[in-house]
Amino acid sequence: MKPDGADQDDRGAGPPLREKGPADLRLVPLAVAAWAAAAIAVGVAGWWTVAGVAVCLVGGGVLLVPTVARRFGGAARSGGADDGAGGAGGPAEVLGTVGTGLRGASGSRWGATAFAGVLLCAAAGAASAGLHAADLRRGPVPVLAREYARAQLEVTVTSDPRLTRPRVRGSESVPVSVVLDGEVTRVERSDGTAHRTRAPVLLIVPPGEGRAEWLRLLPSTRLRVAARVALPGDSGDPFAAVLKAGAGPPRIIGPPSTLQRTAGELRAGLRRATAGLDPDARALLPGLVVGDTSRIGPELRDAFVATDLTHLLAVSGSNLSVVLLLLVGRPGRAHLVERGGLAPRLGMSLRGTAVAGGALTLAFVVVCRPDPSVLRAAACGLVVLLAIATGRRRSLIPALAAAVLLLVLYDPWLARSYGFLLSVLATGALLTVAPRWSGALRRRGVPGGLSEALAASLAAQAVCAPVVVVFAARVSLVAIPANLFAELAVAPATVFGFAALAAAAVWMPAAEGLAWVAGWPAGWIARVARTGAALPGAEVSWPGGWWGGLALALLTALLVVAARRLPYRGPVAGLVVVLLLLAVVRPAPLTRWVTGWPPRGWVYAMCQVGQGDATVLSAGGDAAVVVDAGPDPVPVDRCLRDLGVRRVPLLVLTHFHADHVAGLPGVLRGRAVGAIQTTGLEEPPAQAAFVRRTATAAGVPLIRAGLGERRRVGALEWSVLWPAEGGGAAGRGRPPGGAGGSGSGGSGGANDASVALLVRAAGGLTLLLLGDLEPPAQRDLLRAHPGLMPVDVLKVAHHGSAHQDPALIRAVRPRLALVSTGRDNPYGHPSPRTVGALRDGGARVLRTDRDGAIAVVGAGAGLVAVPRGG
Repeated sequence: MKPDGADQDDRGAGPPLREKGPADLRLVPLAVAAWAAAAIAVGVAGWWTVAGVAVCLVGGGVLLVPTVARRFGGAARSGGADDGAGGAGGPAEVLGTVGTGLRGASGSRWGATAFAGVLLCAAAGAASAGLHAADLRRGPVPVLAREYARAQLEVTVTSDPRLTRPRVRGSESVPVSVVLDGEVTRVERSDGTAHRTRAPVLLIVPPGEGRAEWLRLLPSTRLRVAARVALPGDSGDPFAAVLKAGAGPPRIIGPPSTLQRTAGELRAGLRRATAGLDPDARALLPGLVVGDTSRIGPELRDAFVATDLTHLLAVSGSNLSVVLLLLVGRPGRAHLVERGGLAPRLGMSLRGTAVAGGALTLAFVVVCRPDPSVLRAAACGLVVLLAIATGRRRSLIPALAAAVLLLVLYDPWLARSYGFLLSVLATGALLTVAPRWSGALRRRGVPGGLSEALAASLAAQAVCAPVVVVFAARVSLVAIPANLFAELAVAPATVFGFAALAAAAVWMPAAEGLAWVAGWPAGWIARVARTGAALPGAEVSWPGGWWGGLALALLTALLVVAARRLPYRGPVAGLVVVLLLLAVVRPAPLTRWVTGWPPRGWVYAMCQVGQGDATVLSAGGDAAVVVDAGPDPVPVDRCLRDLGVRRVPLLVLTHFHADHVAGLPGVLRGRAVGAIQTTGLEEPPAQAAFVRRTATAAGVPLIRAGLGERRRVGALEWSVLWPAEGGGAAGRGRPPGGAGGSGSGGSGGANDASVALLVRAAGGLTLLLLGDLEPPAQRDLLRAHPGLMPVDVLKVAHHGSAHQDPALIRAVRPRLALVSTGRDNPYGHPSPRTVGALRDGGARVLRTDRDGAIAVVGAGAGLVAVPRGG
């Protein structure tokens, strides 16, 4: 039996939890009030902020007056001649009054002083936000931005340079630019006038010569930049302006500070030490250790997003916690004489241990850059470790609330940061919800270590998933197992990674050896992310926005209540796990039985890839010929997985516009691709070069389509009807250009060089695939093939734009006309005129923006189109 008063931890190995009882919530309303007020104030006009601050101050003062008067009156009556010892210490008395009210707030009632404290903290948050926002609206930089003027500016770099994410806009791939944060210190206008100022800006550098020099810049470097000054895209952005610099190397007028140069050398040393690792470990380890994500490509990042492991791609509180755990040992024993970790083995006292922990935290902030995300990680990491280490569980929430309050007052822009919200929620869940759930799991026979890890993952996912839904409109079904498996490797990767970071400054061979050791767990984490993301049901769509987040939060709360109160919870939990497993793995027979898609015996499928093209011709079994890859690797990869396609004997890229080729990595992902066939006109050149690079990296040969070429794979055969020799219509004298791939009209260029295929599939099904041919090329194709017969299925050219040749539509008289287009696209695709002409010719028209992916089954009288649903 336990001695009286010795209320031990459930595991029996920890110290007494000296403060059993309800959670201490006194500081929570203060932090929430400051947070909410700051979030509102950074996005409203200055006078509204002033009015709000005044109202809060007056309201707080009115609520405090009676209590303060009573206290001063009591002190005056009892103090008598002893003025100094009684109520004369006014400010201290006021603070004591607020504290008394907040103590009431943590019990059964809220006093007036508690509400006063909330109002005063709201005033502080709004005032801080108002002052920061006012800085963005004063001085010459906002004036230049409103004029969209050009100027010469001196800029101090305040962040690491980073690359924008590749994306597709219409038919073009948006160039990848270098982006960095900075502070303008001097402005020189075109008329020669100069001004000193301090204004935060976002600097964007287009691709071109000098990109490597831009990417090597360190914070605190001073630059002279010639740029066009533009307004930020959102009034809530923490920038006074966006600077659009010209191409070319940076003009450096001042070197970085010694501190930043030292941190930069340490980070560069870690990059050199990891240069020989496998690609995923080489990319991930610097990000896991110091937040350096410069090597992480879009494909790996997408895998981490799908599995909700993105917190491992940036610096988080867990990084610091792992390092401090190495120093102080197991949480809950750090305050004991028999504490663990390296500190007692090095003969360090408790005070010395605390100083060493502070020094480690300072080094962490310096090396990982003292920007808001790192400061947030340091604060939350210290809260997690130092509060738990005291064994005072009731002190956890006040410590976290104090950290939130200070950080929001220091940087009000955090109040609108989803990352900050997720970090605070996850930290709070790990410190409060997870221990209770872990104890409940242990009482049901789950081993201690597994129960802690499972409870931590469940708690973090429960509170964070509704926030993720707000901006991502999706829910990851593999997040909990992915986090459990990844967590096994986080500590060794972090410890050995930091060791490699330190050794790189002294002896590079030792650093490379340590990095090699750290590369194993880092590679494991990357494999967990890739494996989880590759599962068919890794993530599901969910309504976005705050209403979607609220709906998911209510559903989560109902599930938690049900898990506690339902009878036969063991069998029910087992059934839920089985259902989730089936939803994630999605066996093809079960998926077909539940959804009816893809239909058995499908011959042709049009994938839903947004504003672009990706179609699939079944070649039997798990093989298919793919025509175009769409604008994004993720949807085409998901479509091919749903169709069960593992082998692609031939991938045809009809032309090089981004909405047809940018998804190429998704087709290559995990599949055997025999060859990639392209048109002869390599326009636009950047996209043609992208296809060559991607094919070469995958070891897939490139071949060129030839007019009249015939091919056969199993029961599938086809012939190339277009382009003509010389690159199609554009190659015979019409200049390239026009509207391009996804535009609303025009002729020539890459569109008219599209590869057009006449296909005969199993059962005699005939299909005509026209790429993005414009009317001139459509007329030329019809003249070149006057015997063109009616077809069963027409892949309508150019996403159903208004520019179609009526004679070609009449000649082929399709029974099914399929249009691949994106929902709410800005081009008006498909055109009502085109849809009307096809229907007048007897065709049934289906479109991916409304019908979702479309599969075609049968031929002749048995021809059926099966839409998946938009």
